[in-house]
Amino acid sequence: MEYLSVMFAALPASLAYGLNFVHPLLMWVVLGLALYAMVLGIKAKKTRTADAEERKQLIKGQFAKRHFLFGSIVLAVMVLGSVSGMAVTYANNGKLFVGPHLLVGLGMTSLIAIAAALSPLMQAGNLIARKVHVGLNMTLISLFLWQAVSGMQIVNKILTTP
Repeated sequence: MEYLSVMFAALPASLAYGLNFVHPLLMWVVLGLALYAMVLGIKAKKTRTADAEERKQLIKGQFAKRHFLFGSIVLAVMVLGSVSGMAVTYANNGKLFVGPHLLVGLGMTSLIAIAAALSPLMQAGNLIARKVHVGLNMTLISLFLWQAVSGMQIVNKILTTP
């Protein structure tokens, strides 16, 4: 990890400062994508549970396929964003600030990995896996909203610190 600090020390100060904002920007993108993936998931469920005539129309939207695609993107960007946030914090400060934002963020990264890992079981028709997937993701969205507030408080500290 010391190498990371040395590497960042070689960067121009304005670039090192600007890197502080990569994580928040990525996380706002992830929140938007996660909400869109949720909408697609709801439409996929509606497709699965619709009567035959309505299902014909809904299938055209390929909601399940798009939900899987956007969920995969959310997983990848969230992991990337979580790791980059910790890396930049460590590089700029020589330590991580262990507090609620970091701990909840690590928990959220674990939740999304577990929710994604349930995909093969759901594709096989396992209803319990589907319900756990939905529950984990509803918890994730709730925590995400709290993280957005606490994250903006951190951004505000960075912006106001001389």
